[in-house]
Amino acid sequence: MHPQDNSFFRKVSIWLPLLLAGVLALGMFIGLRYQAASAASQGSVELAKLQRNLGGQGKVEELLRYIDAKYVEEADKDAITRKAIDAVIKELDPHSNYISSEDLIAINEQLEGNFDGIGVEFMILDDTIVVVTPLAGGPSEAVGIQAGDKIVTIEDSIVAGVELATQDIFSLLRGEKGTEVNVGIKRAGQKELLSFNITRDKIPVHSVDVAIMLDEKTGFIKVNRFSATTYDEFVQSLEKLVEKNEMVDLVIDLRHNPGGYLTQATNMLSQLFPEKGKLLVYTEGRTVKRTEYTTNGRPFYNIGKVVVLIDEGSASASEIMAGAVQDHDRGVLVGRRSFGKGLVQEQYPLRDGSALRLTVARYYTPSGRCIQKDYEHESAAAYDRDMEDRFMNGELSEKGNIEIADTTKFFTDNGYVVYGGGGITPDVFVPLDTFILREDYLRWRQYTAGFVFRFVEQEAGLADRYQLNDFVSSYQVPNNVFQEYVQYAREQGEESAIPTNNRVLKELNRFLKARIARQLYGNEGFFAVWNKDDDMVLEALKVLKTDDPLAAARKE
Repeated sequence: MHPQDNSFFRKVSIWLPLLLAGVLALGMFIGLRYQAASAASQGSVELAKLQRNLGGQGKVEELLRYIDAKYVEEADKDAITRKAIDAVIKELDPHSNYISSEDLIAINEQLEGNFDGIGVEFMILDDTIVVVTPLAGGPSEAVGIQAGDKIVTIEDSIVAGVELATQDIFSLLRGEKGTEVNVGIKRAGQKELLSFNITRDKIPVHSVDVAIMLDEKTGFIKVNRFSATTYDEFVQSLEKLVEKNEMVDLVIDLRHNPGGYLTQATNMLSQLFPEKGKLLVYTEGRTVKRTEYTTNGRPFYNIGKVVVLIDEGSASASEIMAGAVQDHDRGVLVGRRSFGKGLVQEQYPLRDGSALRLTVARYYTPSGRCIQKDYEHESAAAYDRDMEDRFMNGELSEKGNIEIADTTKFFTDNGYVVYGGGGITPDVFVPLDTFILREDYLRWRQYTAGFVFRFVEQEAGLADRYQLNDFVSSYQVPNNVFQEYVQYAREQGEESAIPTNNRVLKELNRFLKARIARQLYGNEGFFAVWNKDDDMVLEALKVLKTDDPLAAARKE
């Protein structure tokens, strides 16, 4: 659908700011969760040295001492200090952050492994809890919670417009596996609150969602973030695909991947290049010397053709990986222009248990381009509005509408022209499927997880009747089962009319089948079904079937 469609345009123009908030917040949140690879120990030493040099005599400290000692009324020193810190950070780039001691504890808890909860990452924006992303395979994703949703109520408590600490929100949302929590969601384009009953479950912290075969020779690995275990998970996935399934070519899915550890990305890249010492990325800043990351020359497997899937939610380490593949002509990038985060943060612990994540350098792809989108000459609102602007100018629908932020030409190893500034442009463009924004589809989709759980319990022999491949190729959701699904939605309080649009019905059936497959076979089942009609995956397979994928992808 073209963005000039007025009714759709109005709906999307409301929804997209939340999407951007989700994408941006996710990049920030993951940045909080994962320390920059080169930062931790060295940063502590450098900060301690800096504090000794200052001698505690900074103007801010002096000002606060006067207020504490002489002000006519007793002042909340902690509140004033936090506001001062926020004001300072606001003058820097969008990705430098102050982390309170309470928030740091909560963030570190999530690095310990599994925890029981509803499975969302969130950010507090303007005293409102905004869902950054529902974790893949988690209970919130299952009921239809989406990035950009605002949590207004938790059980009987109103949480919007109330100053709650991150730990307080964790306390409300987390709970023992099997217990339920009701959340009221405000979704863009919806006048009424949406009510979701979410059954808490064990939330695994994995960065590789799935590793499966797309056909007899092509593997597919979906990476949702670059955490401390991503490289190990990636290698284990390669082992499974190559040794058990004789994989030749590989599709790496980095869509909606906000980044994380830089070294995890470079270690993964080393598995794609047989050469030792090949430049993958370098970082450099005002006080940080140039640091180069190169291949180790020790790939475990001989991987053939490569396709990397990216979109507007692919940021930071995802862009490092995509940039290296593109600059060295190692594979084809398929999708839409990436987020555009080319800044490197280091994390410094402060004396009270809080921490500062400070941007200290930029990273550059092998050809020398920095893909950070502009923030120095734009307001914070404009930076936050970038995703909305992309839709407004038609970029998400047509490749020809992509705006090149920096016209400086850079060249891949084979002489192909690429550009920096504002993300990485893929070799093959795949437009956004605007169907995902339909109100009736989103409304009815939320009931699939609960229904499927009950349905599979009743159909105990379903897994025995189908192997996964047979299920994908031949199983269709029976009409009577879909009617049972409609009845289930009615029992949950759904009062809207049953959708009559053929595409809505088709996609609801597709999602039901994918959810049934997940219930029976895990994530492999879900993606085996879902990838069959995934536009980007189909385009990747089309490119890989050509004799020269790069030439086919880059032809005028």
